[in-house]
Amino acid sequence: MASKAVYSHRDPLLKKRDDFEDILEERRKTSDLRYALRCYTPALYKGLTPCTISDLKSMVLQSDQLLYVINQVSKETGTATDEIQLEAEAILEEMAHRLQLTTVRFFAFTLSKIFKTLFRSICVNEEGIQRLQQAIQEHPVVLLPSHRSYMDFLLVSYILYTYDLALPVIAAGMDFMGMKIVGEMLRMSGAFFIRRSFGGDKLYWAVFSEYVKTMLKNGFAPVEFFLEGTRSRTAKSLTPKLGLLNIVMDPFLKGQVFDVSLVPVSISYERILEEALYARELLGVPKPKESTSGLFKARKILSENYGSIHVYFGQPVSARSLAEGRVDRSQFNLTPRHIPSKPSEGIQDFVNDSAFRLVRSQEENMVLKPWVLLAALLLQNQAAGNKLGVLVEDLTEQAVWLRDLSRQFGAFLHWPDHVPPSRVVSSSLSLHRSLVRVSEGRVQLNSETGSGSEFPLAAMTPEEELLSKAVVVLSCASYRNQVLHVFIRAALLACAVHSVTSSRKQEIFNTFSFLRNMFSNEFILRPGAEVQDFEEACYLLVKSAVLQIHQQEVLVTDSGHRTLAFLTSILDPFVQGYQMVCRFLCEEATETLTENQFVPAVRKFFIKHLLTGGLKYVEVLSSDLQKNALAALLRLGAVQKLRGGADQGTLKVNTVMVNSLEDTLGGKLPTQKTLAARL
Repeated sequence: MASKAVYSHRDPLLKKRDDFEDILEERRKTSDLRYALRCYTPALYKGLTPCTISDLKSMVLQSDQLLYVINQVSKETGTATDEIQLEAEAILEEMAHRLQLTTVRFFAFTLSKIFKTLFRSICVNEEGIQRLQQAIQEHPVVLLPSHRSYMDFLLVSYILYTYDLALPVIAAGMDFMGMKIVGEMLRMSGAFFIRRSFGGDKLYWAVFSEYVKTMLKNGFAPVEFFLEGTRSRTAKSLTPKLGLLNIVMDPFLKGQVFDVSLVPVSISYERILEEALYARELLGVPKPKESTSGLFKARKILSENYGSIHVYFGQPVSARSLAEGRVDRSQFNLTPRHIPSKPSEGIQDFVNDSAFRLVRSQEENMVLKPWVLLAALLLQNQAAGNKLGVLVEDLTEQAVWLRDLSRQFGAFLHWPDHVPPSRVVSSSLSLHRSLVRVSEGRVQLNSETGSGSEFPLAAMTPEEELLSKAVVVLSCASYRNQVLHVFIRAALLACAVHSVTSSRKQEIFNTFSFLRNMFSNEFILRPGAEVQDFEEACYLLVKSAVLQIHQQEVLVTDSGHRTLAFLTSILDPFVQGYQMVCRFLCEEATETLTENQFVPAVRKFFIKHLLTGGLKYVEVLSSDLQKNALAALLRLGAVQKLRGGADQGTLKVNTVMVNSLEDTLGGKLPTQKTLAARL
């Protein structure tokens, strides 16, 4: 049954989480062939009799909305409706899934073999599966997994097959369709293929949206898509994309279904298959094109150990309860439902707010492994200039301290308490030996000495050596980033307390709001929730004895300095990265600099300053951070993107405003009150 509660974050420790079961344990004991060929009889929505794929296509092509758009396009272009109808059929044929149980069984057999080789365990919360089973029978269901790996959508389908649940139809990018044989097999296991962008193609949008809504309205199968739109290369949650969420909300908003159950799914990898690939992409190495030959070349990963995976199926969230008191659905009675219309500002705000809440729910149910904490500590030690590395004993002590702090902050931490901390740490270091090494009792990132590089150190230029180091640093940062959602609000408050000379609560809130606004492209921070986030941060830091708040005064306790230093350090790479982007735009940006030229130019600027010692955080080389910084400056109006004519895409920099933002980030200027709401 869908939850009526909209998430409360007042005390994260009060959140109850389910226990896990390792589904690979059974697979290691019994025949994979018997598992793949077993009787598969999933319960369906209200006992529905499944329709065939051809029936589904007919329903889409004969829908009032699509016929209306076909007529509109015919009038606009002067093309005969029959021709446009044929075009719509071709789009649907290219897009639609063709689920076949024989292909599903093949994947079930093959993936069992692969998963047992790659992973120690795949742990699933059974209570979440039971909730999902009930939800599928009551209302149309939308599955919303986090997206950190190519493995994600195969994994969810594999789990649902294991538990005899209805397999989802899954939105996949068109690039997968280009994979010979594999693309068609994905289609036959439930994938439907969509373009990455539609431009202004009304017909394509109409076919796509009607296809998804028809499946949803008829309870044909659970619909699955990634709210973030694409894989996160940094392991931070990405700002949600609203296109598909708008589509699946539409049947509820227009009264065509009673409710829609939205199920956030959190997938946590102890070791990500694509870690080095992602790091290189962030450094400007082009993403390899998806191909079947590339898939076979990747077989060497089968000799590696990737630890465990935890998959947490969250509480189903009712679209009806989300809309209660927020959306007046009677507005949809004013026009015929088949006439497409742009959502009102109120509907857009509602869908956007719902998306942020759902992504936050994904984050909260992410299972964090000990390595995530170790990566955070190792990066901070490196940034502090500790070239000799850190003693294993000291790292273990720091990790135990951070473990306890994380738990106080409500982290979903998978730390085996029955195992001595020294063994937990050594096991994590061993699993991630491609990134760290232990020598003479000290732990170092491999990049610190060039170890693990493809080239001998002596043969490398300083720039090549830096980029080789950056691959490992960015890989480590992707694990550190997994814990940022736990600390981000408290870290923003810690930075505000650190940079404000006054202890007045309002001034600290002003700086907190400025930083929160500045980094809202970087982290999942719900629009309009500044006061709520500030109160949550205050609550956590008071509860953990870091701060004392007396009416309008905020004071740091004697015991709170260590926590405060950790929290400011965890945000420091982002602060320094954004400052340096501002400096680049003021010092180096030409009048003809375009958005496409921005990342290569700023990367070159950063490399120069890293080599001369003007920058200490190698992770600022991440193109993700650089793009987010530019997006923030565009949103704040400090940079404008010219449109039309010869200057299309050129960046126009307001140097006074950019300089001011750089100084404010560095604590040299007081926060401008115009940027902050009153507490």
